Amino acid sequence: MSSQPVPSSDQLETFPNPAPGRDYVIEIVCPEFTSVCPKTGQPDFGTITFRYTPEQSCVELKSLKLYLQRFRNQGIFYEAVVNRLLDDFVQACRPRRCEVIGAFTPRGGISTTVRAQYSAST
Repeated sequence: MSSQPVPSSDQLETFPNPAPGRDYVIEIVCPEFTSVCPKTGQPDFGTITFRYTPEQSCVELKSLKLYLQRFRNQGIFYEAVVNRLLDDFVQACRPRRCEVIGAFTPRGGISTTVRAQYSAST
């Protein structure tokens, strides 16, 4: 059995921000996120939203998609995955501000949304 690729911030590619002198917000919605509950082994599904104000670079979307797909077989709790996504995104892009929102589909009648934020000024 081959080992599964592990997500890493160095998989996120960037390109130069075309308007570095202006504050503007980029919102990326990824509605097909999957990972695995480390307690039950059952798949988790959710929508991951990245909202960020770029500084010098923007994330390249294909690399983000491939990075997110690497979580498909990772056993990780909602709270950990959202914070990990934020940390990796900030490391790769160095934005002025960033928020990652994980809106996970209901399990046992309970839906969960986790938000993590970063600001370069703090």
